[in-house]
Amino acid sequence: MPYKPNKIARTLFCLGLAIALSGCLPAGDSQKPDPVVLEDPVAYVKRPLLFDSNSGALIEDNLADPSSFRPGARLYVKASASIDASPRDISSRAFSGPEFLDDAGRLRYDVKDLHASHDGTRVLFAMRAPEIEGVDEEDQPTWNIWEYDLASDVLRRIISSDVTARAGQDVAPAYLPDGRIVFSSTRQRTSKAILLDEGKGQFAGLDENRDVPAFVLHTMDEDGDNIQQITFNQSHDLDPLVSDDGFIVFSRWDNAGQTRSNGVNLYRVNPDGTGLTYLYGRHSHDSVPGARNVQYLKPRKTDSGALLVQLRPFESDNYASAPAEVDINNFVEAGLHIDGSVGSGQSPLVPGISLDGELTLNGRYGSVSPLMDGTGRYLVSWTPCRLSERASSRIVNCTEERLESDAYVPAPPVYGLWLLDVANGTRRPVVEPSEGEQFDEAILLRQRSLEGFIPEAQFTGVAASLADAGYGIVHIRSVYDLDGVDTAPNGIAATANPSITTAAQRPARFLRLEKPVSMPDENVKDFDNSAFGRSRGQLMREILGYVPVEPDGSVKVAVPANVAFAISVLDAQGRRISQRHQNWLSVRPGETLECQGCHDSGSPVSHGRPDAGPAPAWRGAGTTGLPFPGTDPALYADMGETMAEVYARIQSIRQPIPDPVYRADEWTDLASSVEERSLAYENLQTPPPVSGVCANDWTANCRAVINYETHIHPLWSLNREILDAGGQVIGNNTCTSCHTNTDEAGAPAVAAAQLDLTDGPSDAEPLHFKSYRELLFPDNEQELNSGGVLIDTMVDTGDVVRDEEGNPILDEVTGLPTPILAPIIVPPSMSVNGALASVGFREVFKPGGTHDGRLTPAELRLIAEWLDIGAQYYNDPFAAPEN
Repeated sequence: MPYKPNKIARTLFCLGLAIALSGCLPAGDSQKPDPVVLEDPVAYVKRPLLFDSNSGALIEDNLADPSSFRPGARLYVKASASIDASPRDISSRAFSGPEFLDDAGRLRYDVKDLHASHDGTRVLFAMRAPEIEGVDEEDQPTWNIWEYDLASDVLRRIISSDVTARAGQDVAPAYLPDGRIVFSSTRQRTSKAILLDEGKGQFAGLDENRDVPAFVLHTMDEDGDNIQQITFNQSHDLDPLVSDDGFIVFSRWDNAGQTRSNGVNLYRVNPDGTGLTYLYGRHSHDSVPGARNVQYLKPRKTDSGALLVQLRPFESDNYASAPAEVDINNFVEAGLHIDGSVGSGQSPLVPGISLDGELTLNGRYGSVSPLMDGTGRYLVSWTPCRLSERASSRIVNCTEERLESDAYVPAPPVYGLWLLDVANGTRRPVVEPSEGEQFDEAILLRQRSLEGFIPEAQFTGVAASLADAGYGIVHIRSVYDLDGVDTAPNGIAATANPSITTAAQRPARFLRLEKPVSMPDENVKDFDNSAFGRSRGQLMREILGYVPVEPDGSVKVAVPANVAFAISVLDAQGRRISQRHQNWLSVRPGETLECQGCHDSGSPVSHGRPDAGPAPAWRGAGTTGLPFPGTDPALYADMGETMAEVYARIQSIRQPIPDPVYRADEWTDLASSVEERSLAYENLQTPPPVSGVCANDWTANCRAVINYETHIHPLWSLNREILDAGGQVIGNNTCTSCHTNTDEAGAPAVAAAQLDLTDGPSDAEPLHFKSYRELLFPDNEQELNSGGVLIDTMVDTGDVVRDEEGNPILDEVTGLPTPILAPIIVPPSMSVNGALASVGFREVFKPGGTHDGRLTPAELRLIAEWLDIGAQYYNDPFAAPEN
């Protein structure tokens, strides 16, 4: 039965609980008055624990789905943090009609994400109305932002219009210092507008796991008007916190490429969306004992100036976290100072907490909220360690002996609310625990200083003109700077001098801008997973354009604003020579993003945070008014400028174009330089992956979209006959003239190099052309048998077929042991890891290779960029067939 003590029993329970579970935090007098706390109200959420009706196990939560619905929650306010203060149900008044009741007459709505105003008189929170019986998921109520005013006792939904409120899922609100509200939402207002410009229609793109729409940060006025999208991640941006300086610190799910190192890290952004930067956590997801996938969630300010975060995996069936203080001002990782030295930038709020799933005498912590009253105390959701006797199901407190005994099993948690004083090692009860309930997200409603105000960025001159055209700016000091190390073959300074290093000798020639494709849900477009092709790791990609890399490795380029993008450094053939960029960048219109150089993803050296990491490997020009050594005097430099900055100041900021095109002698003879266009799409005889309009006028909304069937497969059958002067065929380099499983008479034949590039669906995957599978998947070697039929080539493995007793089974004809045969595997010639990783293909087309010159430079460039972005079968979900 639920435990319902009277007042005397309650006091004994709290004292006994604290003593029995003293662990590392021995309790003090739980009933001693606390005048500091008693003056301020407390808001919190009470929710029922939900159990699986079949197994009886607790239903886990999953923070990777911010729209998940756990019905039965309530928002309560107490006049003080005293256990004797009476709670008031604030939220239930929002749902007064019978349509909000379930069959048992209960209100089954949900509440979360509490935030207090700076004057302590208002509470913002997210609330979702009860489910509507018999209605599809897409027609169920949405999460909305609500506000409760304590002084007037008024509860209101911030967005009053039902139509506007239903346009997205809104969670995690926080007040900005100018009265506006920042929140996380699936509205994706600007992203939807850009999708419309791309001709795809408006929809909320799914996160990169393709589970739920991505939640990203938005702002709105206090009356719900003027909703603006300010971040453009492809997975979730959550839990915004306004720092004392006015920046928004938030939790970003870095999930590009779905690599093993992806996780939720701390970022910072200005309220207008400019200044987005990484802060902390990228290499620290193993910083809690017993877990290798902790996420940095729900940042909170503390008295010490550090951030308090909840560290826990996305999914949990006990709702436990390991609260920790993070020094984001001086550290970029748990063990890495911003200057690159080793140190300790993270400390557990309560020592001894692990996330290995095992019960300990410490109990477990859920939410944690600093009081911010100068005392270093916290409101915490905490459950004692509890066990259930197997024989009687009686629930008892943990002891070392009981934890080691097989006579007990873990009991469900009872998260009550407690006032935690870490310095004194005490917990005082604020809301007593109750069986089957979880008390969570407690916040103290007290006055605090108003945060600083950061005005909206203003741009003039070239930046303003680019903003009007839908562009921001990216400036990279040198792509040869790898984590502060000069990696140019003969040094950046010598590479930058055209008289020492010619354009043909420079390793880095172009920069490619790549954009993730927003993934629709099945109601917008239901397509089969085969549309991604060999791997779903990169989902789908579009190309925003190309720009030359200057001789010193610098780049200054206008990039489309308000979209997520990544960059790749390319060689002279348009092949990626850098690692895949697996964290999304973005700029606001007119904004300039400064980048020092490149980063080794396997290196712990900080990257992506302006005030952290090693010193730049390239300082730029050493003089003012003079050109770089060996360059045209017209391109004179100012002290510290990169070549890209010089070019942008004297000529113009380079704009992305659809092709990797450059002027080889531009830096030695600016006036007479001539474009080298051999890699341009205009040289293709097959359909280019750009529209005719964009080919002639590349704008911020233009994209190159490569689909295998439309743009790659036609290359194999393109007529490549070689004619003599009289027009007679003297040779044939058409790919399918050799790479076919039939001869000229149509009889079966072994394809050259075991590679069939002809038309037709694959036997392994009918939704793919067989040529795609032959290029990218391992295959069985084939041969013609004596009857002229193609069969798999089988070889003796050296083992024999055996019966159940291990004895060899003899062949009925030969009387010898029956050998085990296996096919010979032909490795694929292409790789989804990129053009340079596609060794089999690369080798035959290299200078001096067996296929040298059979494909044109433009064709090889098209294949290279397709391989570099992931070798997807489709890069447009709306081009894929319906599922």
